[in-house]
Amino acid sequence: MRVRRFAALIATAVVVAGLYAAYDPVAVGALWPVAGPLAMRLHRLLPIGSGAGAVAAPNAAAPSKPPVVVVVGHAARKDLPWKLDEIGTAQAIASVALRPHFDATVDKVVVADGAAVKAGETLIELDARQVRAQIDGAKAQLAKDQAALEQAQRDVTRYADLVARAATPQLNLDNARTAEASGRAAILADQAAIENLEVQLGWYTVTAPISGRVGVVAIKQGNVAKASDNSAAGVFATINQISPIYVAFSVQQSLLPALHEAMAEGATVEATPQGSTRHAPGKLALVDNSVDPTTGTIVAHAIFDNADEILWPGQLCDLTLTMGAEPNAVVVPREAVLIGQSGNYVFTVVDGAAHLQPVEVGRTQEGETIVLKGLAGDETVVVDGALLLTEGAKVAARNAAGGAS
Repeated sequence: MRVRRFAALIATAVVVAGLYAAYDPVAVGALWPVAGPLAMRLHRLLPIGSGAGAVAAPNAAAPSKPPVVVVVGHAARKDLPWKLDEIGTAQAIASVALRPHFDATVDKVVVADGAAVKAGETLIELDARQVRAQIDGAKAQLAKDQAALEQAQRDVTRYADLVARAATPQLNLDNARTAEASGRAAILADQAAIENLEVQLGWYTVTAPISGRVGVVAIKQGNVAKASDNSAAGVFATINQISPIYVAFSVQQSLLPALHEAMAEGATVEATPQGSTRHAPGKLALVDNSVDPTTGTIVAHAIFDNADEILWPGQLCDLTLTMGAEPNAVVVPREAVLIGQSGNYVFTVVDGAAHLQPVEVGRTQEGETIVLKGLAGDETVVVDGALLLTEGAKVAARNAAGGAS
């Protein structure tokens, strides 16, 4: 009994499968390719009709695909400036730490913390009474030696006359001349001592060796300055030259020839301190004399007048270096360039159809990529939707602003 029921079920399944195959042979062929030809024969033999399951004749036209909606841009020819965007650090061209030359008491602090100073301006005055007294003593010694020299000169004159008349031995004249020479040497020594003391006296008045801005003055009136203190605490103050100022930045060593050429042509640089909207104009000043072998980069310096003190030593800046211009370059929107197994390519649109065009590209700047080979500069290119395209695909193009192209 069970065997009969099982056989009936098998027969029923075969009949249903056959009817389904006759009704929709295409679906059967997709699920089971081996049974596809048999299902097609059943479909042709049985009067299924031309309803929903009818199969179209082999020569019937396939339904056309709708065009792919894409956003397009345009290739163009233009003079494109060559710009480098880097991050740099502002550096003082000169930085001087002021230290005392002698141990002395601070008489007066003239400069205020953070003040702008000019070269030669008095900043701090030290107690110089001791060195002034030494200068007075040296001047007195000079006067004494000058008087002794005059006496020796008179002796030389007198003994020369006596020797000429054979009234005194030659030895007396020789001794007088020796005394005269010693007096001249003593005067020279006195003058050198006075000059040395006057130089030291100048060190008791601390002046600005460069123009710039002073930091915090670490020593105040009444303190004793120690010349032997070589630590940071022994520094009176530090002056940083701010106008003009350097901004240092690193670039790849492959750009070294271009940097030298740009510097010779007076390449311009614009610096924007991070967190600020103000810009400082400058120019490329120098390139370091060696490449860092660990990073393959070289440090360059741009110089800025910085009269309004937009830049500050140690500040991070966004730099835009204009290296020159590339005339009559073919450019396309950056998004138009795709990368495939055979290299870079773009899709151009001609008469409503997309065409794959291999290209050779250069640098990308401000959203535009230079095309070295492959385009003439008057093409319409796809900038969005290219991943849905194939060669010859129909497209419905819209420009970047959203309107129909």
